[in-house]
Amino acid sequence: MGVSGSGKSTVGKALSLQLDIPFVDGDDFHPPENVAKMSAGQPLDDEDRRGWLLEIQAFAKKQLQREGVVIACSALKQEYREQLMAGIESQVKWVYLQGDFELILQRMRAREGHFMPEALLQSQFDILEEPAQAIKVSIIHAPELIVKKILPQLT
Repeated sequence: MGVSGSGKSTVGKALSLQLDIPFVDGDDFHPPENVAKMSAGQPLDDEDRRGWLLEIQAFAKKQLQREGVVIACSALKQEYREQLMAGIESQVKWVYLQGDFELILQRMRAREGHFMPEALLQSQFDILEEPAQAIKVSIIHAPELIVKKILPQLT
């Protein structure tokens, strides 16, 4: 979890390869109206996120009956994280990718083809509630090193 541009997809994919379990990007669960709203530079509110979070949670619950899964999701507020892990709390491990505004802004400017405009980054930092119970890793490191820091804390 973390704000847009923190490397959730990059790290999540690398982590899933190391764990030999599937990776899923939470952005893929956004309904078209959420994508359109963000693309227009408007931040999502709690109501916009409700259905999106329920979709991810239902997927995670089903996936955990078969095998594990790595899901990249912003999950910026504690209440969002609680919604995501409802009924599967004991099977969820949170990894928080920490980075400062300037570093993440630079990364957002360098990436192409993402619907999230850099203008919305401040709104994500504004609502971010850092998790008390999470593996916390600085994003200043290369993705491979981040994964190496995460793996021992998962087992």
